[in-house]
Amino acid sequence: MTDSKFLRGTMILTMATFASKILGMIYVFPFVAMVGQQGLALYQYGYQPYVILLSMATLGVPMAVSKFVSKYNAMGDYKTGQRLLKTGILFMSITGFLAFLVLFSMAPVISGWIISDPSDLDGNSLIDVTFVIRMVSVALIIIPAMAVIRGYFQGNQSMGPTAVSQVLEQLIRIVFILSMAYSVLYIMDGDLGTAVGFATFGAFVGGLGGLAVLLFYWKKRKHFIDQQVNESTVDHNLPLSNMYKELIMYALPFSFVGLAIPLFQLVDLFTFNNALTASGYTLGEAETMYGVFSGSAHRLILIPVAIATAMSVTLIPAITKSFTSQNDEVLQNQITQAFQIIIFLAVPASAGLMLLSYPTFALLFGLNDIEVGGYILRYYAPVAILFSLFSVSAAMLQGINQQRFAVLSLIVGILIKLILTYPLLIALGSMGAIISTFLGFTAAIIFNLVIIAKYADFDFRPLIKRTILIAAVTIVMSLGVIIVKEGAEQLFPLVSWMNALLIELFAMVTGILLYFIITVKIGLAGKVLGDRFSILKK
Repeated sequence: MTDSKFLRGTMILTMATFASKILGMIYVFPFVAMVGQQGLALYQYGYQPYVILLSMATLGVPMAVSKFVSKYNAMGDYKTGQRLLKTGILFMSITGFLAFLVLFSMAPVISGWIISDPSDLDGNSLIDVTFVIRMVSVALIIIPAMAVIRGYFQGNQSMGPTAVSQVLEQLIRIVFILSMAYSVLYIMDGDLGTAVGFATFGAFVGGLGGLAVLLFYWKKRKHFIDQQVNESTVDHNLPLSNMYKELIMYALPFSFVGLAIPLFQLVDLFTFNNALTASGYTLGEAETMYGVFSGSAHRLILIPVAIATAMSVTLIPAITKSFTSQNDEVLQNQITQAFQIIIFLAVPASAGLMLLSYPTFALLFGLNDIEVGGYILRYYAPVAILFSLFSVSAAMLQGINQQRFAVLSLIVGILIKLILTYPLLIALGSMGAIISTFLGFTAAIIFNLVIIAKYADFDFRPLIKRTILIAAVTIVMSLGVIIVKEGAEQLFPLVSWMNALLIELFAMVTGILLYFIITVKIGLAGKVLGDRFSILKK
């Protein structure tokens, strides 16, 4: 395959992954309109344990299989890659089924960890939580095996099957979630627990759609793959033990770092309700806050994270190449640029979310829980910067062959989160979960930066200067947003969806234009974004 085709395939896969994530964020708006924040909290009760077990069952398999297959293909050994595919599908089917059995059987126990006082009728019942967990657990039977197939296609430099299956899986899942929630609540006049339970079953239905796409591509390309295998010039004939040992060595760092945000959310899952009800809140109030924190607000702050990291991680392969070839000057510039892009995009986006938290929440989730939603979103928004920095700094550690430290930094962050969350929730309410997340990720990022400075001999001074400039521009932008927002609220009080739209529109356009004009005029935008936006330098 030519380089141009490979680059095109990589771009298609990146765009598909980004589109899948955006779809996974925006469906929550109509979903919350139907089930409310407590319904979203119930959905999260099932989805969070599912994500952890799915990650444990797959262990970063797609990327690891891709790397393994690509390596042996390059040596002319196509048989080893196909042996991995056949045994891997069987192995991952077994691990997936075991994960399903664990989650399904443990559902009542997990429910008790989430809701310690089932007598509080103001919130979701243990029966509903158990039902939701069991419904989503079924997806574990098929999703892990799909990871192997996707990785095999990617290892053969064929990104289309993964891209199409990812997007179609997400689309089917979302359509199923929304249609089932609507049908149960508004057509069959069912209860909230039933609606959310069937909605979570969408993970399995979406998985079937994604699997069907992969099988279609496999059947279509089977003749070419068989021909390729028959033309192998080498056969390493690796024992299965050696094959899987090598695969796990590739997979573990990717898997563990990818678990960062889910692990932090798992701590909140098992502490949030128990701590807040112990400090005087009803279960219903605690669940509303948890729904906002782990669902609504969390998805909103992931939007700037997705945009910033998508632009910066494209530099990671180049960083790996510069480090390997010991081109220190280029390496310094690449690391600086990757961090600059994160700060340039995430800082003003987080500032905007903070300042417009109440109209943003009202616009997307309605006015019912605006006091709770606006408050949590305002103080949770800055964490988007930390999510972005951790993701990119951990990727850099992998790029300079120090991935073991990325795992250690995450362990440090999780321990801080684990120790502080419950007492901070007791003392500060929902703000406690935000602060513990902030402190945990800050510690992990500092750890990563120290290692980058040591092993890449990185000088942070130019980055600090650029960060101060970005912060100054963000402050100017924020002042403009505040003035326009306050003026708009005088004309359009925040009492209706249309008024929220007008306030958001005026203030957001002001902020974007101010930031864009100032950064372009002073040459900051062109310097940060580099050659890909060279027009900004003019």
